[in-house]
Amino acid sequence: MTDLLITGATVIDGTGAAGFRADVAVDAGRIVAVGNYLPGDYLPGSDALPADRVIDATGLVVAPGFIDMHAHSDLQILANPDHTAKVSQGVTLEVLGQDGLSFAPIDDPTRTAVRRQIAGWNGEPDDFDFSWSTVAGYLDRLDQGIACNAAYLVPQGTLRMMVVGTANRPATPAELDEMKRLLAEGLQQGAVGMSSGLTYTPGMFADTAELVELCRVVAEYGGYYSPHQRSYGKGALEAYGEMIEIARQSGCALHLTHATMNFEPNKGRGVDLLAMIDEALADGVDITTDTYPYLPGATTLSAILPSWSAEGGSDALLARLADPADRERITYELEQVGTDGCHGCVTDWNTIEIGGVKNPTLRGAVGNTVAEIAAGIGKPPSWVFFDLLIRDNLATTILQHVGHEENVQAIMKHPTHTGGSDAILVGGKPHPRAWGTFPRYLSQYVRELGVLELADCIHHLTGRPARRLRLNDRGLVREGYHADLVLFDPAGVRDTATFDNPRQQAEGIPWVLVGGVPVIENGHRTNALPGRAIRRSTQEGNI
Repeated sequence: MTDLLITGATVIDGTGAAGFRADVAVDAGRIVAVGNYLPGDYLPGSDALPADRVIDATGLVVAPGFIDMHAHSDLQILANPDHTAKVSQGVTLEVLGQDGLSFAPIDDPTRTAVRRQIAGWNGEPDDFDFSWSTVAGYLDRLDQGIACNAAYLVPQGTLRMMVVGTANRPATPAELDEMKRLLAEGLQQGAVGMSSGLTYTPGMFADTAELVELCRVVAEYGGYYSPHQRSYGKGALEAYGEMIEIARQSGCALHLTHATMNFEPNKGRGVDLLAMIDEALADGVDITTDTYPYLPGATTLSAILPSWSAEGGSDALLARLADPADRERITYELEQVGTDGCHGCVTDWNTIEIGGVKNPTLRGAVGNTVAEIAAGIGKPPSWVFFDLLIRDNLATTILQHVGHEENVQAIMKHPTHTGGSDAILVGGKPHPRAWGTFPRYLSQYVRELGVLELADCIHHLTGRPARRLRLNDRGLVREGYHADLVLFDPAGVRDTATFDNPRQQAEGIPWVLVGGVPVIENGHRTNALPGRAIRRSTQEGNI
């Protein structure tokens, strides 16, 4: 007896090949057969497989579960294990530890500082058990039961905070050796690579040579480097060039995460990025990318500050925000020069919308731009900016309306492309990509616009990212593979999350299985927590 038989489906297997009619049998968490079977008469010598349960998938596509290559669920996946935002859109694996700031490895002083710095990403769950200090400890905590599977990147900014601190200076040779030791230890314990946040302190204080040395360690363990680079705005192409050069010098695989060309200077320049990537690929550099299918981005309000203002940590930053001379300097750089935190571009307060606040007295700001708030109270936008940061203790999140549709479409069509939500799950008005990224690909960019063919899109979201993660038994509908599966209606799947109402479940995804266990059943979340940590493998993917 098998556990489950999915009948009548169109299988799109994740390789990029066209769909085909087949049934899928699942037993003990793995796919045991893909073929034509009958759930009724089980005759000796026939191809029919008896099953404890049968799902009639007539009219549905069965595909590998989607892999979110850029997720910010590091604490939320533990604090709120329901995790409906992700599993309801078909995500069965997400990659955590992004943008150079996360919670393993970590010591007590750094844990306090990181929690404060990225509260806007993860919230600050009450009575939360932070008993781990190593990557192994964090992965073991995930193994206690989560909604979907999760892989982890060692965060370079956290390493630097632990070893160097928050000063803007080069690491000493001894400090670099210690960061390399901690990185190697995290990779040995199962991390799949390393991330950086090079517009966030203190990761941004690392120079190219320091990053090359760290990436050499990543390469030794068969991992990949996933940088949030130094600019996605005025200096974007130069920043991409630096990341490619790091990969070239270190021999490390490179994953350009939330790869985009934003802000006014980059309108129509997505093709320039792709030409740069193609040239590097031709030279043998191993590159992949991920994107989200929306124009606005999302981050913390404090992220757009100039880097000098954040040197020394959060308390030093808050002191500068209250100092009249520092405020005047910051305002000049934001509005006249362009800060490194705002990607070298002059800040347009009309593009910065408040997405979430921690201080309940500030909830009225959510959903409004800084310019709108300023006009409503008769204050300059910079005054509103400083007031929010101080009163919300740096926890404010924002949407930045700075994207270009032609760039989004050009990049998603490239053969290096995978999907990543970059989703922040907390806040009063989070980006709708937290609930809608993957169904939006299928509805907006496959069915409605025809930018991608369905089978090709599924490959972008499943088989291709599994290969980057070196998973040789995930990402395909194939015998022997883990039964991480999504069943969706190709004519009816669509994202319903909007910027006005972002926490809405997608339509047309009635079933999602993680390890053969339904986490979405007939469109509803079950109580199952079958997900586990996915640890680094030294085996090459076989796609």
